Amino acid sequence: MAQIFYNETIPRQFYLLAFTNLHITSLTLPLFFGVLIMYLVSVLGNLIITILVCQVSKLHTPMYFFLCNLAVQDIIYVSSILPKTLAITLTGDTAISFEGCIIQIFVFAFCIGTEFFLLTSMAYDRYVAICIPLRYSLIMNKKVCSLIATTSWLFGGITAWPYSVLMSNISFCKSHEINHLFCNIRTLLRLSCSKATLLRSMILTGGTMFGIIPFIMIIVSYAHIIFSIHKIHTSAGKMKAFSSCSSHIVVVIIFFGATLSLHLKPETENSEEIDKVLSLLYVAFVPMVNPLVYSLRNHQVTKAIKKLLKI
Repeated sequence: MAQIFYNETIPRQFYLLAFTNLHITSLTLPLFFGVLIMYLVSVLGNLIITILVCQVSKLHTPMYFFLCNLAVQDIIYVSSILPKTLAITLTGDTAISFEGCIIQIFVFAFCIGTEFFLLTSMAYDRYVAICIPLRYSLIMNKKVCSLIATTSWLFGGITAWPYSVLMSNISFCKSHEINHLFCNIRTLLRLSCSKATLLRSMILTGGTMFGIIPFIMIIVSYAHIIFSIHKIHTSAGKMKAFSSCSSHIVVVIIFFGATLSLHLKPETENSEEIDKVLSLLYVAFVPMVNPLVYSLRNHQVTKAIKKLLKI
């Protein structure tokens, strides 16, 4: 086990325990290969989505433009966390530099914030397409889509920057062992001897503004969409309208379900172990499922894959 440092204000490194504290050697390889498979499927799946949207002209629409952005974000997301988790699980070397920890915090917050905004943008796109279809091409033109996507990435960076800056100035005088899969802000605050009142307030405020508000906006968009679909007279028309947004609904439910379940669950004795399992859901499972949902449930994507592979 790595040495634990006490009474330091500026740590040189932390120790990410990940799954090493399970003390069950027989689980090491299954955990390693399980995480490895999720990582490879996430990267390859989202890379395929990105290539398809760029190469196939039929996918040059606002919905797939936002999907492409979501895929790129997912690749960055999993690549900032899972390779380190894999290395820790296989080698048992839990050390991570203080700078590396701060970078993980920034990338994690950046990607989560960006995904919230991108999913909200995709909901708005579906709202315009189904509720006001005659003005769709006018409202969702290339300039507007580019502006929305750029704003999503910028807001993700703006929300992440203060967290990483404030965390880099926090004092740590307790154990430097982080019982998590990555450098999670909440877990690190438990190790801090600083009050960090501003940071704690920002987490609460940021979670409300950039988590709950986008979720409410998505709910409102789909309430209008459901109302519009209900007014369609033919069952075929209703099915066509619903199928155009079904993939996005599935992704939203999985992402928000995993995120909210982690942050709204009560604190218990095994809270940190439960946190790791729930974190694995949105760190590895959600990015892996996104391309699968869009490819398996969307005929245009499957046709594009066949066309690209010339099947």
